[in-house]
Amino acid sequence: MAHDSIRIGLVSISDRASSGIYEDKGLPALETWLGEALVNPAEYVTRLIPDEQARIESTLIELADTEGCSLILTTGGTGPSPRDVTPEATLAIAHKVLPGFGEAMRAVSLKYVPTAILSRQVGVTRGASLILNLPGQPKAIKETLDGIFAAVPYCIDLIGGPYLEARPDAIAVFRPKSALRPAP
Repeated sequence: MAHDSIRIGLVSISDRASSGIYEDKGLPALETWLGEALVNPAEYVTRLIPDEQARIESTLIELADTEGCSLILTTGGTGPSPRDVTPEATLAIAHKVLPGFGEAMRAVSLKYVPTAILSRQVGVTRGASLILNLPGQPKAIKETLDGIFAAVPYCIDLIGGPYLEARPDAIAVFRPKSALRPAP
């Protein structure tokens, strides 16, 4: 059976990594997790950019509107420091806010660290793109995706994207029975 292909935007937001002070670990962590979880053929459109709100906004708009990414994952820039503006940029370009994603991401992280309450991650849609702000550290990226990804494919269905499927041993995707594709 052929699986729908998907374009996925991956954005690492870091002043220091984007200027070459240290190696970015967010983009490889995202690609590794998605590669292990998804059965769909995926094309990744990656960006490594500084913590600048206008730049984040234009990058998200480009990935959604021009590149046609059905899923856009950002990593970094969600804390309370003055340079952390990823949520502001994401909300500024959003068509719809999905508060449950932010709540769930913080709940997942709170199982591991008490500072999860400082995170300001958000989930939004822009047209047919789902945009999620993830933490910046590879371990936290994996924990968060493990905790929330079950709802991502159905959300993408609802906004007009491809039918995402995951390896059952990696993540159990949830869809209502009425949204399941018949087996071949």
